[in-house]
Amino acid sequence: MEIQISESTGKGIVFMSDGKRNLAEMTWVKGGDDYIIVDHTMVDDSLRGQGAGRKLLDRIVKLARERNLKIQPLCPFVVATFKKVEEIRDVLYE
Repeated sequence: MEIQISESTGKGIVFMSDGKRNLAEMTWVKGGDDYIIVDHTMVDDSLRGQGAGRKLLDRIVKLARERNLKIQPLCPFVVATFKKVEEIRDVLYE
């Protein structure tokens, strides 16, 4: 399933959709000039255990690296993933 991105002023979402509704999504808001705050993750039961949340976070990490931004994790899933996965900590806002 393809990951899509939608952005508007000061906020954004990465998501996986079945064409009718989002089956997984992760949202962020701009926290400042150099960082974003990832504040919400949702994964439909049909995608649980398939790594959908991690794929969404990896896409946001890629976006942050491309734009030279840091990520302040707020939602519990993203907080836990940053604690577990050392290779994404280069974009962690501290």
